Amino acid sequence: MFLIDELIALLAANLILSQALGTSTMFIAADSKKNMIATSCVITVFTTLGSAAAYLIDSLLPTSAADLRLLFYTAVIGILYIIMLTASYFAGRKWFADFRKYIHVSAFNCAVMGTLFTISGRAEDYSIAFDLGGYVFAGFEAGLGFIVAALILAAAYRKLNSAKVPASFRGFPAMLVYLGIISMAVYSLK
Repeated sequence: MFLIDELIALLAANLILSQALGTSTMFIAADSKKNMIATSCVITVFTTLGSAAAYLIDSLLPTSAADLRLLFYTAVIGILYIIMLTASYFAGRKWFADFRKYIHVSAFNCAVMGTLFTISGRAEDYSIAFDLGGYVFAGFEAGLGFIVAALILAAAYRKLNSAKVPASFRGFPAMLVYLGIISMAVYSLK
């Protein structure tokens, strides 16, 4: 059920906030199979490692300073961003040239930050069930939710951008309507 909840969060929230929680990144990912695989994998790495760091932040940060979580989460994602760029650079120039755009698009994506806050909020509600493993698993699961959402978008990307769709509706508007319909369908499964 968690995966469905994350998918609903990714898709339904984007109807209101069109750039939030990774919609624009999912459009980039849906453009080609290579983009989809690379972007989804990088976002999954960010959500998984970021969730581990969020566990440490949540356990060390006193409740009186909970408002500082955004600052610490942003710093952690920034550090992960630098580490991933550095690692890809030292892995080879070709690797760096191929993957830096995916790292750039994924690092400060709202899907990553939204995942950290969602997991943190869930941990506050169910503190017994959330230890380091729970945070990491939830982050990995959110990354998988992003992959599923990207697959759903990729299935319709070409058809929604074809000449059969009116020019004024083609692209982003058609994709938002499609996301809304898919969100309602997935929400009905809940």
